[in-house]
Amino acid sequence: MSSDQDQKQARAGRVVSLVIAGAMVLWLAAQWLGPQLGLPGRYALLIDFAAIGALVWALVVTLQLWRKRQDKEG
Repeated sequence: MSSDQDQKQARAGRVVSLVIAGAMVLWLAAQWLGPQLGLPGRYALLIDFAAIGALVWALVVTLQLWRKRQDKEG
């Protein structure tokens, strides 16, 4: 049973890392592409909020994973 939980936590960790990397790559691409396409600043703000939302979600999930491991060890 413990191995199954470890695999679930490892998978969740991989998802978090992909969300962080993906959010940053998309944010950087949007910051570069926005002015090239002449998009208004409000779209840049929307993209910023989307990236912040993804990073906050990743932080919450990371803290949940950390707490589960702390409970398991102690």
